[in-house]
Amino acid sequence: MATVLDVASYILAKKGEMSAMKLQKLAYYSQAWSLVWDEEPLFNDRFEAWANGPVSPRLYDAHRGNFLVDAGMITGNPDVFTESQRDTIDGVLEFYGDKSAQWLSDLTHEEDPWKDARGGLQPMERSNEVITTAAMHEYYSAL
Repeated sequence: MATVLDVASYILAKKGEMSAMKLQKLAYYSQAWSLVWDEEPLFNDRFEAWANGPVSPRLYDAHRGNFLVDAGMITGNPDVFTESQRDTIDGVLEFYGDKSAQWLSDLTHEEDPWKDARGGLQPMERSNEVITTAAMHEYYSAL
């Protein structure tokens, strides 16, 4: 199975350099919509409900300390995806790809998977609570 690093590499190959926050959100939405459209996860790496929205710790470790991320910084393989998986990621990039990192972060803050995982935490309070794929599937399939 692919990893979040493979998804990030694919996104960066398609869209070029971007902020780490935007890359995190595009990887998150790729996973979310794969759960709905393909009825399976794109990868097994988890997302956590951090203060600025969903974050994959594995992807974070790959870009830690960098505001901007380019394809050479991520060790994933962008060529591991099936045609259906590429279509899913491409659909996410078509809809979300031109949005700013802040817009994407703000959107995730309005959505139940992130809000529910954080529970009653204050807006900028630290959290490493997992956003489950079940919560993602339930929420995004209802949209």
